[in-house]
Amino acid sequence: MIDLDITLLIQLVNFLIVLVGLNALLIRPIREIIKQRQDKVLGLLGDAEQFVEASDSKIKNYENALAEARKTAVVEREKVKETALAQEAGIVAKATADAQASIAASREKVATDVAKAMDSLKGQVGALAEKTIAKVLG
Repeated sequence: MIDLDITLLIQLVNFLIVLVGLNALLIRPIREIIKQRQDKVLGLLGDAEQFVEASDSKIKNYENALAEARKTAVVEREKVKETALAQEAGIVAKATADAQASIAASREKVATDVAKAMDSLKGQVGALAEKTIAKVLG
């Protein structure tokens, strides 16, 4: 059996002294290092979350700015397209008017030339008829 004598008391005191010594020399500094490390990790996790939030915010701002720029570009493109179509219509109308004027002038010239040729031929019809009759009869 276990004897309860002075050695048990000495071993108990020895154990308590070693426990206090180890606690002061090893356990407490290791706990502090673990706590510091845990605080540092938590701080870094907080910083990482802030960076993620900031990057998400910047990405949203970038996407919004990009969408706005696309809308502006579409509006500008439509304005330029409308202006170009209006200019095209003006150029086509001017070209059509010029072509019609040129055609009208050409028709007038042709009509004048035909009238001159008819007048010239009317004067020669009598002489040509006499020559033709003379050749046929003669």
